[in-house]
Amino acid sequence: MEIEALKKLVVEALEDIKGSDIRVIDVRDKTSITDVMVIATGNSNRQVKALVDSVIEKSKKEGIQVLGTEGTEAGEWALVDLGDVVVHVMQPSVRDFYNLEKLWGDESPANSRQEV
Repeated sequence: MEIEALKKLVVEALEDIKGSDIRVIDVRDKTSITDVMVIATGNSNRQVKALVDSVIEKSKKEGIQVLGTEGTEAGEWALVDLGDVVVHVMQPSVRDFYNLEKLWGDESPANSRQEV
């Protein structure tokens, strides 16, 4: 599946379970780990788990291999690794604390490096 279609599938899976503040960040120029990070908020550990389950279910239905998951038991910050796309689902306080958008987004220190 092409990366654009995979991003769309992930966002739709998150929206289906009422994930909020969904952000898609292209990180191709910042890391070799993945091409895209999708970050979403779940308001409880139960919703975080449901959001992750939705992403996994829809991905598997489309024949996409889920490479790994982490954090689903605690439900404060869960991750789904789909290879080209990594999905982070966090409760609001955890998301505010780690602020992945600033770390990996347009405001990241990697974007402020100047050529010498």
